[in-house]
Amino acid sequence: MANKAQQPPHLHLAEVTASQFLDIWRHFDADGNGYIEGKELENFFRELEMARRGAGVDPSNPTFREKMKEFMQKFDKNKDGRIEMSELAQILPTEENFLLCFRQFVSSSAEFMAAWRRYDTDRSGYIEANELKGFLSDLLEKANRHYDDQKLQEYTQTILRMFDLNGDGKLGLSEMARLLPVQENFLLKFQGVKLTAEQFNSIFTYYDKDGNGYIDEQELDALLRDLYQTNKKEVDLSNLSGYKQSIMSLSDGGKLYRGELEIVLCRDPIV
Repeated sequence: MANKAQQPPHLHLAEVTASQFLDIWRHFDADGNGYIEGKELENFFRELEMARRGAGVDPSNPTFREKMKEFMQKFDKNKDGRIEMSELAQILPTEENFLLCFRQFVSSSAEFMAAWRRYDTDRSGYIEANELKGFLSDLLEKANRHYDDQKLQEYTQTILRMFDLNGDGKLGLSEMARLLPVQENFLLKFQGVKLTAEQFNSIFTYYDKDGNGYIDEQELDALLRDLYQTNKKEVDLSNLSGYKQSIMSLSDGGKLYRGELEIVLCRDPIV
């Protein structure tokens, strides 16, 4: 936990680099749950105001609360009352921000999934750290961003620090997808409906009507509708079509095998 006497890092800078962005994120996401929320959010807004105004701020002042409300209306894109990593990227002044590179390249999560699929060659739901540089290089090139080896190395190391928490040299899809804009991160939509291995196997067998080991787009449509209704989530047909397209980006010529769907619907890939 950060020392209270320690100044929050880098908020005063005109621009922050990728590694400085990570320092800021880790400082304010004190419990490491992937969100700046509650007291963390109040602390972040207070320190941001102080850095920008160069003066103290009183959180008990009604004006502070009003400003914080306006701030959240502007940046809390999914209106959940907390700040996620992709939302923070919109708040901070960034120098060649690698998060914004993702955003400019990824006009849809389907494109992100297609890029992921090229590197997750064994369909494990992970890419190896040594493949990450190529993955990021692809994204930067598609975003028409000029970069040198030093900058690419910085981005690679920053993402490793961010997501390879156990140091095993692997990065998971669901974690990397946190870099997507909130509204494009379809994996977030399934956070509340993650399945156990047993539940997943039952569902996959049920929808794989002909027993050929994969499901097609039509079968996936029925599966997603049932999954939403079972979990009492409102089904928005336009959004459902987008989720389906994103998941099908993992498929092999329209054939969605067990391993691909596990990545999306299970807590962890089934071994």
